[in-house]
Amino acid sequence: MKTKLITREGYTQLQEELSYLWKIERPEITRKVTWAASLGDRSENADYKENKRKLREIDRRVRYLSKTLEDIQIVDHHPEQDGRIFFGAWVELESSDKRTLKFRIVGPDEIYGRNDYTSIDSPMARACLKKEVDDEVVVKTPNGEATWYVSSISYLG
Repeated sequence: MKTKLITREGYTQLQEELSYLWKIERPEITRKVTWAASLGDRSENADYKENKRKLREIDRRVRYLSKTLEDIQIVDHHPEQDGRIFFGAWVELESSDKRTLKFRIVGPDEIYGRNDYTSIDSPMARACLKKEVDDEVVVKTPNGEATWYVSSISYLG
């Protein structure tokens, strides 16, 4: 089961997506479906079939976003978190062979389309929680344990 947490920025993005789908995208596709349906025989009408499919996808996403926005909890940064890794932190790690990794720990609904975000539910994020700069982070991977060291923590983008 995924964690029902989200950053303030992530919540705003989901709200904007819902608003766009409901107020702009859905009415446009609905107009296209109505127009295509007015042409007659729907069984061979590619415009009608394609736009009905798009409408179903939009409706599915609208339902998902509506439910998610009701159930999710926004987590804001608090100054007492500074210096330790918690939800919403930007973390930079370094391995013993000098490889670096930089990511932000966010909710599972925020990671899509972002290579620099990792879900709070991921093994890496779980291993990092409550660590401080210079702490060792040991992550269990399919190839064994990987060791990293915390080189920086920030709560600003």
